[in-house]
Amino acid sequence: MFKSAELGHRIEDAAYDKKELALRADLLDAQYDLFAKKSFAAIILINGVDGAGKGETVNLLNEWMDTRHIANQAFGDPSEEERDRPYMWRFWRVLPPRGKIGVLFGNWYTYPIIRRVNGDTSSAELDADVQRIVRFERMLCDEGVLLLKFWFHLSKKAQKKRLTSLEKDPRTRWRVTKQDWRGFERYGKFRKVSERVLRQTSTGDAPWVVVEGLDANYRNLTVGTVILESLRRRLDDKKAAPTAAHVPPLTPAIDNLRLLRTLNLRQTVSKERYKKELESRQRDLSRLCRDSKFKKRSVVAVFEGSDAAGKGGAIRRITPALDARQYQVIQIAAPTEEERVQPYLWRFWRHLPRLGRVTIFDRSWYGRVLVERVEGFAQPDAWMRAYGEINDFEEQLAEHGIIIVKFWLTISKAEQLRRFKEREQTRFKRFKITEEDWRNRKKWDAYELAATDMIDRTSTDLAPWTLVEANDKRFARLKVLDTLVRRIEKAL
Repeated sequence: MFKSAELGHRIEDAAYDKKELALRADLLDAQYDLFAKKSFAAIILINGVDGAGKGETVNLLNEWMDTRHIANQAFGDPSEEERDRPYMWRFWRVLPPRGKIGVLFGNWYTYPIIRRVNGDTSSAELDADVQRIVRFERMLCDEGVLLLKFWFHLSKKAQKKRLTSLEKDPRTRWRVTKQDWRGFERYGKFRKVSERVLRQTSTGDAPWVVVEGLDANYRNLTVGTVILESLRRRLDDKKAAPTAAHVPPLTPAIDNLRLLRTLNLRQTVSKERYKKELESRQRDLSRLCRDSKFKKRSVVAVFEGSDAAGKGGAIRRITPALDARQYQVIQIAAPTEEERVQPYLWRFWRHLPRLGRVTIFDRSWYGRVLVERVEGFAQPDAWMRAYGEINDFEEQLAEHGIIIVKFWLTISKAEQLRRFKEREQTRFKRFKITEEDWRNRKKWDAYELAATDMIDRTSTDLAPWTLVEANDKRFARLKVLDTLVRRIEKAL
């Protein structure tokens, strides 16, 4: 894979100077068109051999393009804040919005490759990391991101020559570190591991471009031309963008519907028992979240369910048991303008808790397979692939030690009607009922089908759904607290 990048490509200065001027102007035009249209984001990954010109190329791109619309992110060792969260979190949160370009230097490829070269992981673990990267990049491309991946290459002989040359020049000596020379000593292993990773991750949507790094003129023109052609091809694509999603007729899934329709919604708890058990469960939850072992774990609690099923009330019985500095409740509504220009998971990625903390989502990423599916806000292919994307996301949370507790609160259609009317007639509850609630009620069957499909496809051993019979609010609140306590207790 690297043979063609060891042929000694060169471009003379006169030819370079002539081509550079036109290339810079064309790149700026493409960048401004991208910013004006805001139809997609561009992510440029910079990876490769030490001394092959990665840093110089990043600096050049910023010299050639408008820095207001291009963001550079260089990743070294993770900070304490980043170590508290899943590995990919540091990359998730800096993805560029539509209309912008992000350059990621030392990105999600660096750590898996270096760990394998150093012998810290096995081949099987590297393959698992690679497959996760492939799924993540597929999700980005499916969300419309233009993903450009550059690998800067040098032969071992050329790398030694390059490092020696930089080290001899007082003006560039600072660029060469002991770590660079240690990398040179492991060149053979690094090349072997890198080639394996590149072959597995070079896909039709996101292929690798291997750039010979020996000659700066050749390197600069190659990278600039690839970026320009890729931007121009996407910007000038005349294919009509999909309009409103066409959701196929919802066919009753009899087996799946049994998940909700066979629940016993008549279960109740007396006031006396409720008060006694509520205090007991809150005390248990408080004790667990103050346990020294909890400092190495965190909790993500997800609340979904029918309108008026009591999600807010259940959440308000959890929070009194927690230190106010320890938790946050994220209430999810329609995405903001900032959130609409990012992948749909982005607005949830950025709220993930640090170790020792609790984050409660009042509605969540499952909106993609619920409201977006039913209302036609997402194309069928988008919400169908979201099941796999969500499972992969939750697997990464669980592997990092996050305890995921997911609740679906369900009530009968008759009970929902009673609660809607009560809200309309009670002054301090009127804010809870809107025209949208009544409109959603007319689509009860469609939402029920979407919910059962969601539960069936995303209830995993790592992140199972808990179905909560919520016709009786006291019963539902105790079941939520009991489940939360048991899941944390088991994890600790």
